Amino acid sequence: MREIHHGLLWTGNARDIREPRKMFAAGIAAVVDLAYEEPPALLPRQVVYCRFPIVDGAGNAPELLRIAMQTTVELLKSGTPMIVSCSAGLSRSPTIATCALAIHLDCSPEIVLGEVNRQTSLELHGALWNECVALIADGREPTDGP
Repeated sequence: MREIHHGLLWTGNARDIREPRKMFAAGIAAVVDLAYEEPPALLPRQVVYCRFPIVDGAGNAPELLRIAMQTTVELLKSGTPMIVSCSAGLSRSPTIATCALAIHLDCSPEIVLGEVNRQTSLELHGALWNECVALIADGREPTDGP
């Protein structure tokens, strides 16, 4: 598990979400599971569990990517400590977590990615990253200036 936004947002892998004691010790109350190739995790009933099976690369339904990001943003807004996980924890989970955090903080995904990359090693899939960033750009309202 890697904490990427103090006390609120972690990224991790399939094994991390199958160890509830570690999650509870960190204060994590929700899981956003993105692993397409993994079976759903069996978690205690008090854990919020949201599963959006996406593949690591191009070709995911934009609606699925959008709802995975929106769910993560809503959990951030509500102050619910969460972990976003995928199979290895190196591409899908940091992509969705970073994009959601950028929306939540109202800043560029690239700026947030730079901060996350300073904290942990990443192996983002370029096509997935580009699709998610495009969805953010499509959803943002143009401003009338500074």
